[in-house]
Amino acid sequence: MRVWFLSAGLALMCMAQNAAAGTVLIVGDSISAAFGLDTRQGWVTLLEQRLKDEGFNDKVINASISGDTSAGGLARLPALLTEHRPDVVILELGGNDGLRGQLPTQLQQNLASMIDNSKASGAKVLLLGMQLPPNYGVRYTQAFAEVYSNLANEKKIALVPFFLQGIGGIPELMQADGLHPAAAAQGKLLENVWPTLKPLL
Repeated sequence: MRVWFLSAGLALMCMAQNAAAGTVLIVGDSISAAFGLDTRQGWVTLLEQRLKDEGFNDKVINASISGDTSAGGLARLPALLTEHRPDVVILELGGNDGLRGQLPTQLQQNLASMIDNSKASGAKVLLLGMQLPPNYGVRYTQAFAEVYSNLANEKKIALVPFFLQGIGGIPELMQADGLHPAAAAQGKLLENVWPTLKPLL
């Protein structure tokens, strides 16, 4: 009888652990795709290790593509939601929209649709904000940055105001192109995300 109770207890523990396991889907661009680096150095791989270290069973799906825009992410998202049924969706898009001079209103519309689709699927959403270099002009860069805070307020979702906080513009933390974080910056990217992501897990 004792053996039976022990076995039943272990089975229940395993079921509880499996029930607690979730899926984190990251839909991003080259920053999350670890452009120019070995993907094992990227912040997403560091996130996977952090989850294990802190006792989380969540699986991470990195659906980031270098060069992707908010329009591309919006087009890809429905299939990703259907396939992976994530509990948390991290949206890291917009940088390429800005670099191409696309309208902030269009970026906001695309991200809003991605947020709505994610929430409709039952997922929580974390939006990673981006900012542009000052050479794009005060009016444009301000309108671009406000897209993220506007969406976070309107949609009641979690926000990291600036994903590259403490990294952008620092030469030793950026690759030679001045656009992509270097290997030395990947841990900082994770630290920028983790405090806001952890409560969603």
